Formats: sequence, C-alpha cells, structure tokens
Amino acid sequence: MVSYEVKREKFKKIAGNRVETILQKIETLGNCSNRRYYEYKEDEINLIFNTIEKRLKETKALFKFNKKERFSL
Repeated sequence: MVSYEVKREKFKKIAGNRVETILQKIETLGNCSNRRYYEYKEDEINLIFNTIEKRLKETKALFKFNKKERFSL
C-alpha cells in the first residue's frame, strides 16, 4: 500500500503542474480579447465563460463529493 506522504507528494506535483497549465491556457485565451486582431460578439464571450464556469463547478464538485460517507443511525 502506498503511504499517505507519497500520495500527498504525488498529488501536489501533478495538481500543481495541471493548475499551471490551465492558468497558462487562460492567459492565452485572454489574448483573443484584442479587438485589433479579433472580432467577437458579447453572446460568444458569455458562452465561453459560462462553459468554463460550468466545467469548473463540475470539477470542484468531484473533490467535494468524492468522500464516502459512513452510515450511522
């Protein structure tokens, strides 16, 4: 069985790398806001960010509700 400390270190390393990748991609998306190079409508921007927010909430829920609850009377 893998120890708690090994699992923690593995989580910190992998999660840290994945968060950094996501943040870089968000910055890249922000580059699309330059109207000098791109044309977009307000409803398109709303769709983009509503979709991102929905997926973020779904992913956060995985962490919140991924705990098994014990039965008790």
